[in-house]
Amino acid sequence: MGIYGKKPTIEDGDNNIFWTTMSDLLLGLAIIFMTLFVLAMTGFTQETVELQQNQMKASEQLADRLKEADIDAEVDKLTGNVKISELELFDVGSYTLSAKGKQYLEKFVPIYIDTIYSNPALYENVVNIVVQGHTDSQMFQGLKTPNEQFAKNMELSLLRANAVENYMFKTKFNPAYSEKLRKMVVVEGKSFSEPVLTADGKEDYAKSRRVELKLRVKAKNISRMFGLNFGGN
Repeated sequence: MGIYGKKPTIEDGDNNIFWTTMSDLLLGLAIIFMTLFVLAMTGFTQETVELQQNQMKASEQLADRLKEADIDAEVDKLTGNVKISELELFDVGSYTLSAKGKQYLEKFVPIYIDTIYSNPALYENVVNIVVQGHTDSQMFQGLKTPNEQFAKNMELSLLRANAVENYMFKTKFNPAYSEKLRKMVVVEGKSFSEPVLTADGKEDYAKSRRVELKLRVKAKNISRMFGLNFGGN
């Protein structure tokens, strides 16, 4: 019995060469992509760390300067977020700044603004300075429904944040920073959606009634490291 096999043709040889070449090409592209990805991630991490370090330095500087000026405020040493008690700014249930509140902001705002804008490595990465109002869940409890109570607190928290933002521009901070501040400042009301909790997880009503100033920094997008734009503007 004879054994027959297909005789190799020129076409078969060409196909083998094609697939070998294609495999080598794809492998090479994969290696290049992985190398770029690792380099991009390294740069991404370094940028993030440097920004965090700048925030921490500015936060420590702000806390020290407020303490020296005898200004009562809680400064987050990691993010630079500042919490100001309701009692420093408003009468209970009011959204009109008290005389004490105006005096407080006249001392606080120039220090706060100068700390941010005298540090280019920080402010160049800041998108917004957010003035954020907060209330507590006891306020307006007499209203008919929880939704009505929430909405009324939302209104109060927003009006308080707006009052603080308006008065910021009346204080004697460095006028060279005015245009930057106008472009960056935004106002938010949070109602009682973000309460301050005690150690045992209960709402601290007094501390929950506050105004916060937060720095919203640029989000680092890995696609930008490659100069890519996936469906965005």
